[in-house]
Amino acid sequence: MKNNLYPLRFKPILKDKIWGGTKLAAQFNKPSNSNQLGESWEISTVAGYVSKVINGKLSSQNLQDLLELYKGELIGEKNYERFGNDFPLLIKFIDAKQDLSIQLHPDDKLAKTRHNSFGKTEMWYVMQADDDANLIVGFNQKMDRETYLKHLKEKTLTNILNFDKVKAGDTYFIEAGRVHAIGAGVLLAEIQQTSDVTYRVYDWDRVDEHGNKRELHNDIAIDAFKFDLKDDFRVNYSKEKNLPNNMISCPFFTTNYLELDSELVVKNTHDSFLIYMCVDGEVEVIADNTREVISKGETILIPAVVKDFKLSTKSAKLLEVYV
Repeated sequence: MKNNLYPLRFKPILKDKIWGGTKLAAQFNKPSNSNQLGESWEISTVAGYVSKVINGKLSSQNLQDLLELYKGELIGEKNYERFGNDFPLLIKFIDAKQDLSIQLHPDDKLAKTRHNSFGKTEMWYVMQADDDANLIVGFNQKMDRETYLKHLKEKTLTNILNFDKVKAGDTYFIEAGRVHAIGAGVLLAEIQQTSDVTYRVYDWDRVDEHGNKRELHNDIAIDAFKFDLKDDFRVNYSKEKNLPNNMISCPFFTTNYLELDSELVVKNTHDSFLIYMCVDGEVEVIADNTREVISKGETILIPAVVKDFKLSTKSAKLLEVYV
């Protein structure tokens, strides 16, 4: 079936959020007139939100059906042995016009037990940030369950959270069990395990247009906290041009930073699909007889059986992702 697979582009799945804005449409040309567009799901097999192909002969096919048909040829043989028909990653762009809720996610074990889902370890790459925009990641002091619950009860939770001022290029690794929130004014790329399980612990006391507060999950969230995680969530990475610079390698995904100013010949030596998120400029992906151009804010998936291809550009910055 190899000849049927080629670099795949997908229709973005756009999701309005109470905290969303207009940057995804204005900067990435996402097709929306909403003033509250919060997320563009670029590659997804979450139930009800499955990505559809928009290029080539597989156009209009959905990713879940393609995975079940092509199996290891699409995602890699070892990945298929490990994940079966569950695509392991969810790829997004996020625009926070307002602060997101303070939240965290369960790990694989807890998520499997409670939700029959993967856990949710994720990473953020900041593409643009307004002046004084922040991310919340972790605590600003050593933390334990009792101290956390005391601040939660007394509504002083923000006093113990770590706020980092951020700029374009800043990268964060958010392990399952670590408290976090995207702050107002941040536009970022997010790479995560396939999971839509989020435990909100505080939502700034805001209400929707009907005067209702969003649901909090403090009763179940407390069991998901990992208070002993090290403060190693800020990612330092090299930026050598025209070669992959490793950002993150974890059991759930590997992400490399690619800054290109010429053609790069890629040989996929991994038993995995490759995903490229264009975070600046534009690049042409050339494989066999196919050519696809992706621009800033667009994403492409290279099936595992496509072992040789080229990335051609005068100027582009990419995130390269595989499992």
